Amino acid sequence: MYLDEDEFLDIIKKTPLVSIDLIVRDENQNILLGCRKNRPAQGKWFVPGGRIRKDESIANACSRISQKELGVHVSADDTRFLGVYEHLYDDNVAGIPGFGTHYVVLGHEVMLPASQLSPPTEQHTEYRWLSERQILQDPDVHENTKLYFCE
Repeated sequence: MYLDEDEFLDIIKKTPLVSIDLIVRDENQNILLGCRKNRPAQGKWFVPGGRIRKDESIANACSRISQKELGVHVSADDTRFLGVYEHLYDDNVAGIPGFGTHYVVLGHEVMLPASQLSPPTEQHTEYRWLSERQILQDPDVHENTKLYFCE
């Protein structure tokens, strides 16, 4: 089910969105981050992820999001569920002042060799692999991404 922009913005104003973030580790335990093209968090480094659609199972969403964000199919069975996170933004996808975006995020970790990935640039301008320490120290990494690596 797809919504037109006005309907979607009305939903963002009134309710949280549910999404999946994929914390992708390579064979060296580095984590894949992309520099976001879109609001919210535009221009910040973030883990790949996306919204779960109405009537879409978590398993199907994981498969769809991984294909779109990573260029490879990842089964939910191949991930480790990290927990539920809350991401609050002052901004929204349309950049309209006066309301932010509230996400309830299901964090899933997956191990993938870097050589298997060919992430598309639809959602991110570029990608890089960083250690947890680098993520926590880099001011260009969004705070919501850093939450996955705080004890």
